[in-house]
Amino acid sequence: MARPVIAIVGRPNVGKSTIFNRLIGDRLAIVEDKPGITRDRLYGTGEWLNRTYSVIDTGGIEIDGEDVILRSVRVQAELAIEEADVIIFMVDAKAGITPADEEIASILFKSGKPIVLAVNKVDNLKRQEDLYEFYSLGIGEPIAVSGAHGIGIGDMLEAAAEHFPEEGEDEYGEDVIKVALIGRPNVGKSSLVNAILGEERVIVSDVAGTTRDAIDTPFERDGQKYVLIDTAGMRKRGKVYETTEKYSVMRAMKAIERADVVLIVINGEEGIIEQDKHIAGFAHEAGKASLFVVNKWDVVEKDDKTMHQFTQKIRDHFLFMTYAPVVFVSAKTKQRLQKLLPVVDQVAENHALRVTTSILNDLIADAVAVNPPPTDKGRRLRINYATQVAVKPPTFVLFVNDPEMMHFSYERYLENKIRGAFDFEGTPLRLFTRRKAAED
Repeated sequence: MARPVIAIVGRPNVGKSTIFNRLIGDRLAIVEDKPGITRDRLYGTGEWLNRTYSVIDTGGIEIDGEDVILRSVRVQAELAIEEADVIIFMVDAKAGITPADEEIASILFKSGKPIVLAVNKVDNLKRQEDLYEFYSLGIGEPIAVSGAHGIGIGDMLEAAAEHFPEEGEDEYGEDVIKVALIGRPNVGKSSLVNAILGEERVIVSDVAGTTRDAIDTPFERDGQKYVLIDTAGMRKRGKVYETTEKYSVMRAMKAIERADVVLIVINGEEGIIEQDKHIAGFAHEAGKASLFVVNKWDVVEKDDKTMHQFTQKIRDHFLFMTYAPVVFVSAKTKQRLQKLLPVVDQVAENHALRVTTSILNDLIADAVAVNPPPTDKGRRLRINYATQVAVKPPTFVLFVNDPEMMHFSYERYLENKIRGAFDFEGTPLRLFTRRKAAED
């Protein structure tokens, strides 16, 4: 089941990024007191009363032309309407109601989506009185918040959570491998879906994706059931959408959340660009099994070294994903396509692999004997015990005498040792260090 999605909408400089940071508990957004300073892709996750949610900060969409601010907020409101379960409409108590606020209110009101009206910068009691003006927007009861001081955030979240969809079971069984295809526009995601399905497509039905962001296509091959989640080309087209990277990023994020295996599709003809790294980073951060699929390989001029050289390029550009296998295909000619699903099967299996505790501890003991942990001011890190606490992705906890002494490089050494002993190709690993409890 995908997480509920909250979108924060509002004209520039009402404090969307500050509230976004409060909701995700992290300073991911760039906050500076200038309009339109939010440039980064802004999609984070937070938790409220044991329910995890995703948050979109729609700021930073730049549009050239006249009435830039009005056109920009219109686009942001449209994005939020399509993507979110709940919209937080943010206005500024100091500035009062502006034409841009009225424009957004009108768009949001017509959408029929649940809206929480948050009046930011209510830093003192005098400002409380400014709230009443905002009733005239016709959106409902305004909630006073202060992003700078963290006031009213709980009330705002509580109002938003009332509109979260009910939690339900995963819409597919445990035995179904859910595969998301992600990648920037024009890498050939849709044609790859069609090529994988081919003539023998065994489709129960074209089920509209439950998160409104993709089309799910169930099929079966050699007794294994799959669902392809395609994030490509499912929406109305238009200049605004085609030029908005943030829009495709939101859809990719939601597809990744629902997937077991993520295919990061790269255009073999164009090579790797910065945006590919951004997109792959989402899959890695989400802890999903992943592989790189280099498409359009039929049009690349090749000799016996080309494939090796391209693989090396991927390794150099995606240093954080050296575990992900690389498959070269052509959706157009079906070249090497038969190699794809077996790799998907394998990385899905590795993603769910569980290691026996005794074997894991023997491995860690051997690793420590070969390369002892570093010392700090005469003290040495001591690893007492290791255990695997989760799968998808495989997650390990190391109980130690002092977690502060676990250096990043030594953690990476242990991860490499675990990878060397077990087949974790295609899956990230999570290692956590905890202090060993005192003896009774």
